[in-house]
Amino acid sequence: MVSFTTLAAGLVAIFASSAMAAPTNAAAAASGDFTHYSPSVGLGACGQLHQDSEFVVALCDKGLVSTVLLAVFTVVGSLTCDTLSHADFDPRAPGGNPNNNPLCGRRLRASFEGKSVEVAVVDRCPACSAGSLDLSPAAFSQLADLGRGRIQGSWVWL
Repeated sequence: MVSFTTLAAGLVAIFASSAMAAPTNAAAAASGDFTHYSPSVGLGACGQLHQDSEFVVALCDKGLVSTVLLAVFTVVGSLTCDTLSHADFDPRAPGGNPNNNPLCGRRLRASFEGKSVEVAVVDRCPACSAGSLDLSPAAFSQLADLGRGRIQGSWVWL
């Protein structure tokens, strides 16, 4: 008999191989927690320096997958991006170099309570849950006061 863990791992592998192709403009909206971080503290996963004043985002690694795969994660349990960071983000990087990942620089629109902001992917967020974003202070403040710290929003690829 196949264990639940083996079955879940198999489903993740199957969906990841087909769903991890570069996101398209037709991708369904994702939703999750939006937090803020300081991109100015060092190089992001894309190998670039950015300032807190820029409209940039660190993307949950599982936020890169299709809605179908997110449904599998929901069934499997509360996996964090840290659980799958190398399995999701790094395979897209030519030669394993995340600086060359085609998601780097890709734009998305984050929305919260009727407000929206367009941001560029410059980093990954291993502590985020599926569908969540870690926004620069400038981007987060377009949606809510920084003092809120965490809000629930949705986003789409542009």
